Amino acid sequence: MSGSPQATGIAKVARSAMTLRGTPAVPGIAAAPTVRPAPRIRADLRAEPVAESDRASQYEAFLAATSVVARRLRERATRASGAAAEVLVANAAMAADRGWLGAAEKLIAAGSPAAVAATAATDQFAEVFTKLGGLMAERVTDLRDVCDRVVAELAGVPEPGIPTPARPSILLADDLAPADTAGLDPNLIVGLATSRGGPTSHTAIIARQLGIPCVVAIAGLDDVPAGVDVLIDGAAGQVAIGPDPETAARAVAEYRTQESRTAAWTGPGATADGHRVEILANVQDAAGARATRSQPAEGIGLFRTELCFLDRESEPSIAEQAGIYREVLDAYAGAKVVIRTLDAGSDKPLRFADHADEANPALGVRGIRIAAHNSGILDRQLDAIAQAAADRTPTPWVMAPMISTAAEAKSFAAKVRARGLVPGVMIEVPAAALLAEAILEHVEFLSIGTNDLAQYTMAADRMSADLAALTDPWQPAVLALVARTAAAGATAHKPVGVCGEAAADPLLACVLTGFGISSLSAAGVAVAGVGAALSAVTLEDCRRAAAAVLSTSDPDSARTAARAALQSAE
Repeated sequence: MSGSPQATGIAKVARSAMTLRGTPAVPGIAAAPTVRPAPRIRADLRAEPVAESDRASQYEAFLAATSVVARRLRERATRASGAAAEVLVANAAMAADRGWLGAAEKLIAAGSPAAVAATAATDQFAEVFTKLGGLMAERVTDLRDVCDRVVAELAGVPEPGIPTPARPSILLADDLAPADTAGLDPNLIVGLATSRGGPTSHTAIIARQLGIPCVVAIAGLDDVPAGVDVLIDGAAGQVAIGPDPETAARAVAEYRTQESRTAAWTGPGATADGHRVEILANVQDAAGARATRSQPAEGIGLFRTELCFLDRESEPSIAEQAGIYREVLDAYAGAKVVIRTLDAGSDKPLRFADHADEANPALGVRGIRIAAHNSGILDRQLDAIAQAAADRTPTPWVMAPMISTAAEAKSFAAKVRARGLVPGVMIEVPAAALLAEAILEHVEFLSIGTNDLAQYTMAADRMSADLAALTDPWQPAVLALVARTAAAGATAHKPVGVCGEAAADPLLACVLTGFGISSLSAAGVAVAGVGAALSAVTLEDCRRAAAAVLSTSDPDSARTAARAALQSAE
C-alpha cells in the first residue's frame, strides 16, 4: 500500500525544537516566520461624558459608522464564497442588529461617547452570549470584531485586521474573528495557529475551506512572538518553534510530494481494491456549488439551506426559494444532491422564524423542532424544493436536522415522500444514534453531523477553547456512536454518510470507511485529499484501522492506532 496517511515529519523536528501542542483542525505542513494581528484600537472608557446638546450627533455618527462597517462586510461577502461568505453576511447583519443598536442608543442618550457606548453595549451582549454557551458564545468573537471596526471608523483610522506580510508567513493569534479569517490570502498566510477556538469553530472551518494548515487551542502560544521561524503540522496538532531548517525543509518537501499525489486524484471515490465510497461536497449557496465544481466531488452531500437566508428580514416566497435551490441543483445537474432543511434556532437565528429567547439555545428549539411551533416554514420549504426538483434526475435527497426520535423521523419522512422526494435525517443527537435502527424504518438514508454529535455526546461547547479536546471528532465515544449508526445502516441496507468536519480528515476518512460509512461530504478543498487517501488503502486496511480506534480511550491514541494499522499494511 503506498501513499497512505502517515505520521508527519514534525516528530523528527520536535527533538531539536520546542514543540507546542493543540487540537488538530486542518491537516497540512508549513514552515515560515510568524506574524501576529495588529493591535485593535479601543475606546477610551475614561472619556468625559458628552454634553446633552451633542448626544444626537454622537448617535448619528454611531449609526453612520455601523452602516459603513455593514456595507464593507457585505461587499467582502460578495467576493468570498463558502463559509467565508456566510460569516461575512452574518457579521454584516450583526452590525445592524436592533438590540445592539438600541443598547448603544440608550448609553449615548445617557451621555456616553459613541465609541464608549458601542463598547459597553458589546460587553453587555457578550456577557449574555457567554452565559448561554453553544453557538451563541461563538458570536462573542464576531460581535467584538464588529464593535472594533465601528470604533475604528468613529476614530477615523483603518479597520483592524491581519497584516499583509511581505513573504509567506504563519499567523499566530489568540483567536481570529471569522471576518479576518475569511480575508486571508492562502498564498501569504500558509499556516494558522490560535490559543483559543475549537476544531469546528468558524475560524477552523474557513481555514479548511482555504486549505490553510491550522491548529487551535494551543497552550503557551501567546508567548511566541512575531518574527520567529516555526513549523506547523495541522494533522498532528503541533507547532515546533525554531526548528532545524534542514529538517523542516525536508518535512515540507515530503508533504508537498503527498500534495502532488492528492492533486492528481480525480475520482470517483473508492478504496484501492474498488470498494466505493462517494466523495461529496458541502455547499451553502449556488455560488459555492459552482465554485466546488472545480473539485472532483461527485455531488453535494450537504446543502445548508439556512445560510441563504441569514440576512433576510422576511421569509422568501416559495417561488424565490425554488429559484435559489434550482441554481444549486443545476450546478450539479445529473449528480446526487442532499438538501438539509433549515437548521436554525435562537443560536443561529433566522429573523423570519420568530425565535423565542432561550436559556440554553443549543438545547432548545432548533432544526426540525421549529416545525412543531410553525409547521408552515417547513411545509413551504419542502414545496419549494419539490418545485425546484421537478423533472430532475436523480431526485434530490432531503434531510432534517436535530432529529431525536423515531416519531420525528416518521413525520418528516411522510412530508418529504408526499412531495416525491427522498427522505433522510441527520444524526447529531446521541439519542438518534442509539435509535438508528428504529429511525431507519421510516427514512431512506442517514447523514451524521459529527460537529454537533461530538458536542452533545461529550457535553462540551464546541466553541470552547478549554474544551476543544473533548469536541475533537477523534473522541472514541463519538466514533463509537458513528460506528453504531453505520452498522444500523448496513443491517437495513440503507446508506449512512458523514457530512460533519470529520469527513474532511483524510486519516479519519479511512476509519469511517472501515465502520461502513458509504459517503463522505466535506468542504470542496478537502475532497481530493480524502479521495486520494482512500485510493491508497484497501477496505480491509480501513476495517483494521476502525477496529483499532474503537479499542482506544482518547483522541491522540485513536489517531496513533489508526496510523499504525494503516502503515502495517504497507
